[in-house]
Amino acid sequence: MALPIVYRSDFQPRLSVFKTWERQRNRREVHWFMECFAEALGVFFYVYAGVGSQTSWVTGNILVEAGLAPTGLSSILQIGFGYTGGILLALGVCAGTSGGHFNPCVSIASIVFKGFPPLKALRYIIAQILGAYIACLLVYTQYKITFEECTAILTKAGKFEALQYTPNGLAGIFGFYLLPGQTKGLAFLNEFVSATFVGLAIWASLDSSNALIPPTVAPFMVAIAYGTAIWGFSLPGLVANSARDIGGRLMAMTIWGSGGDDPAGGAYSAISALTNIPAMLFAAFLYEFFLTDSDRVVSHAAYEFGIAHANHRRHLELRCREGLPQDDVEAQTPFEKPTFTYEHFETAKRA
Repeated sequence: MALPIVYRSDFQPRLSVFKTWERQRNRREVHWFMECFAEALGVFFYVYAGVGSQTSWVTGNILVEAGLAPTGLSSILQIGFGYTGGILLALGVCAGTSGGHFNPCVSIASIVFKGFPPLKALRYIIAQILGAYIACLLVYTQYKITFEECTAILTKAGKFEALQYTPNGLAGIFGFYLLPGQTKGLAFLNEFVSATFVGLAIWASLDSSNALIPPTVAPFMVAIAYGTAIWGFSLPGLVANSARDIGGRLMAMTIWGSGGDDPAGGAYSAISALTNIPAMLFAAFLYEFFLTDSDRVVSHAAYEFGIAHANHRRHLELRCREGLPQDDVEAQTPFEKPTFTYEHFETAKRA
């Protein structure tokens, strides 16, 4: 027996001001902005948590070397946990509104393999980069005194220019720069393999027929994949998210762009910003071609997740305006059921 459809307003009434606002924000002409806001906020969570840990790592090492701080202020382990926590927060808080891309390569792969609307993907990507930029700017502002102190220490030691645009420099906290001695070819290989590793975990989490990864487990699966990649392969150079790279690099250029030899990152910037996109496409192809098929049964948890999304009043009102049945999804024929995905595909088709 199917469970009844119960709306939040039936279970937990909201203030009238929010109900009035909902009638406006759920209009098709406005809702796309809510989704873009959720994408920007999700990337903000991810970057804010991760870059905060990176800041402790880089500035801590500078202060330790100058004898101004104890050892052990941060580590790659902490940085990995920072990004892992940020991803969990992003997915938990924002994915219910936008579908939880939070990465341009996910949006692009969704166009290719899931029919996601290109214009909507472009909006998402712009929002993602903006979220990363704002997060980096806030981290810099919160650590501004420490940055000034570290700049003075490095300048006095004659190391500021040499370190600034490297992973160990202050600009390297936000922008990605090639590790001294690392080749671009090996950096590309590290980025491609690591991003493919993460991409397979993401695509498995999006598979509604994967009973071992129900929707409530998917955020942890994705977060652990990112954390594992950082713990194991961040030293040779790892980005795995174009929004994180571009937003952080733009922020570094905003603060330090007038000085140094190469604030934009040179040729390596193309590797760091773009490699994860073909890697995600490759991961999605591997998963779709070898690991899943259309005849697998959708798990009960994924089906309930889809039912909850498809029965949002906004979707039913759209169906009514288009002359389709307005009954709950359980009563529809298989040909009328919307596709259940994390990308809010049915909403996207009408956006």
